[in-house]
Amino acid sequence: MSQPTSRPMLLNAFDMMVPVHQSPGLWRHPESSVAGFDTLPYWTDLARTLERGGFASLFLADIPGIYDVHDGSTDASLRGGVQVPLLDPLVVVPAMAAVTDRLGFGITASVTYEAPYLLARTFATLDHFTGGRIAWNVVTSYQDSAARNLGMDQQIPHDERYDRADEYMEVMYKLFESSFEDGAVVADAERGVFVDPAKVHPVGHRGRYFSVPDQALTHPGPQGTPLLFQAGASKRGQQFAVDHAEAIFFIGNTTQLVRTWVDGVRDGLEAGGRARDAIKVFTMATVVVAETDEEAQGRLAGYREHVDIDGALALFGGWTGVDLSGHDPDAPLEYIQTEANQSALAAFTKLSPDATWTVRTLAEFIAIGGRGPVIAGSPQTVVDELVAWQEATDVDGFNISAAVRPADLERFTDLVSPELRRRGLLPEGPAGPDGAVTLRERLLGGGSHLAPDHRGASFRR
Repeated sequence: MSQPTSRPMLLNAFDMMVPVHQSPGLWRHPESSVAGFDTLPYWTDLARTLERGGFASLFLADIPGIYDVHDGSTDASLRGGVQVPLLDPLVVVPAMAAVTDRLGFGITASVTYEAPYLLARTFATLDHFTGGRIAWNVVTSYQDSAARNLGMDQQIPHDERYDRADEYMEVMYKLFESSFEDGAVVADAERGVFVDPAKVHPVGHRGRYFSVPDQALTHPGPQGTPLLFQAGASKRGQQFAVDHAEAIFFIGNTTQLVRTWVDGVRDGLEAGGRARDAIKVFTMATVVVAETDEEAQGRLAGYREHVDIDGALALFGGWTGVDLSGHDPDAPLEYIQTEANQSALAAFTKLSPDATWTVRTLAEFIAIGGRGPVIAGSPQTVVDELVAWQEATDVDGFNISAAVRPADLERFTDLVSPELRRRGLLPEGPAGPDGAVTLRERLLGGGSHLAPDHRGASFRR
């Protein structure tokens, strides 16, 4: 049995406001209640479950387009509910925050398609309403369908998206850190002053991609800049993460692959003069748990009876921009450079040199759990495997994905969380609102604002 690591295991739940997130076809499983994904109680009940399970946050993925690469249409995505219909994750956060005290919320928003001036207001509002429990997963997006429907002829090339994102983050730091000084909102009835004009400043930004001359629309929330997540595993994405992220999320199918990414990030931090552990690193795992190993394996076998192979290929095509329809199902995959999600395709080809991936084996693999590992077993076995992954990859924790939703997260809370607590591996948040801390404090262990060595802190007045 693996011995527990000396550090706690941080947990986020990884989900999406769709019928199918990472496991095409599993919405048909008799234990699935994801047909109610478009009702508010589905999400408020899930938030309560995750808080009870000791999760630090609910990390909500998002995309601004429909997957239309497979067979050149959206048919497979629509039939299988593969990340469509897709609700807006920003809308549901206040309701989930109202029924929880400690759970944080990581929300994905694209720097390619959102205007920074308005997005800063949105995140500041959510940070106020949640008492500082908001994280922003910064993405550049990777879909041609999103580009077409949001006013572009085609996607911005991959590396240029990150160049543009660097300037976008500069604008956001100015809006969050330098426009409203601390104490600018005074609400002084005697003087008749609600906001002190002397403490509000224009950001004065004019760059290659953005022009934001005036002050922010609203004052920043308890964290100032929300906690910053990033999920890019390409070389340019990793550099962006080292420059801006406070937490990073990888999806890899082997410990060796994830360790390569983690070492790259920690080396980059060290080269930039920051501590190797300045950024918390997470990797995804899909957990299927039952009282015994045999029961869990039987459950997983039952899951495989419901997979949707066509939906899995639609998911893969959306991630990578590669259409595998019409290909020999047993032919080896070859790496193809695209402007989409480069790390997704690389994970199955050039970064997995010991595996020969075919269309068939790829579809079967990603049909449950997407690109990450599937861990099935008793609570003891699951925790052993999570500990082994943590030791092998040097991650700080996991984004836990569910195949059958929300049943797998409910079972994790009821079976795995108690075992993690028994071993002293699951850090607990404050007991209630009187002892509440921000999400940044809970995940990073420091203060509520950006650390002094973070690039964004240099914009602080």
